[in-house]
Amino acid sequence: MNPITISRWSWLHTWSSLICTLFLLMLALTGLPLIFHHEFEHLLGEAPELRELPSGTPRLGLQQLVEAAERYRPGEVVQYIGFEQDEPNGIIAITAATAATEPNASHTFMLDARSGEPVAMSAANGGVLMFILRLHVDLFADLPGKLLLAAMGLLFTLAIVSGTVLYAPFMRRLRFAEVRQTRSRRARWLDLHNLIGVVTLSWALVVGITGVISACADLLIESWREDTLGALMAPYRDAPPLLQRASANELLSIAEQALPGMQTDFIAFPGTRFSTAHHYTVFMTGSTHLTAHLWTPVLIDAQNLAVTAIAERPWYMDALSMSQPLHFGDYGGRPMQILWALLDVLTIIVLLSGLYLWWVRRRAATLSKRKAARA
Repeated sequence: MNPITISRWSWLHTWSSLICTLFLLMLALTGLPLIFHHEFEHLLGEAPELRELPSGTPRLGLQQLVEAAERYRPGEVVQYIGFEQDEPNGIIAITAATAATEPNASHTFMLDARSGEPVAMSAANGGVLMFILRLHVDLFADLPGKLLLAAMGLLFTLAIVSGTVLYAPFMRRLRFAEVRQTRSRRARWLDLHNLIGVVTLSWALVVGITGVISACADLLIESWREDTLGALMAPYRDAPPLLQRASANELLSIAEQALPGMQTDFIAFPGTRFSTAHHYTVFMTGSTHLTAHLWTPVLIDAQNLAVTAIAERPWYMDALSMSQPLHFGDYGGRPMQILWALLDVLTIIVLLSGLYLWWVRRRAATLSKRKAARA
């Protein structure tokens, strides 16, 4: 690689890194507790706990749970019902003033499926972990904040690629993983910066790209609504407003009959952004590690409970579904969490060492100019 090309790649690496470094430090620091969010919920006392009931206590019907949720939050309607994999008797309910209320203004809590008893979930409604999550996801700025972080993620990806390009000719002069102990402090930090950067290269690319995809979630969901749901809504465009909907009791069995071998992840009620004004949408997932994160929506007419359609899943929704567990490393158990946390800490070291190297280089250049001016 000739000197001019190296200079251009160096400029690209320096400035793409500098622009995004402070944002990435914030994301790396807030990402650490989010990797262990279940554990921190218990440590902070924010994890919901169901009351002990006699074994064999029957579960309530889904419609009874919907009514229990609306009694707990008078004046609000149920937007979503989710099913906890870790707590079989726990049902997640999300309510809001209207079905179309935006997510940050909704309220999340757990219902005991056996008694309909509500259990507060402070972590989902403004607890410490929710504060950290909002800071990590959108800087408390909703869509503009998400798009800003997506842009920083793209710059991070550019910094990784340019750093890799620069690393190849640099390492021809050294043994692999060599840190020149006899050289200056700056040279030693440069070697460590490059070494750790290469070690974390694949992980950083995965986390960076999945972070960009997750940050664009609102835009992807809106596109899905326009493309997939828009076509399915066509026969209902001139239908009168839904005044009364059928009981939710049979939704699970209807969806399971439509997609045998799959299980319900959550239900979007009519009028929410994951459904239409005339449908319940039951989101089904598979039973393997991969398919457990891929949703297949079953649209069920909210008046007569007929299956209207099994919606196609576009590639970008698959990418969104897979990006979040990959981004937080919460799909492979404790070993995956520890690995993700270790790589996160190494990335923080890379970011800080990059700032140090830039500052030292800039300071040396400034001193050199002053000496030249005096001479």
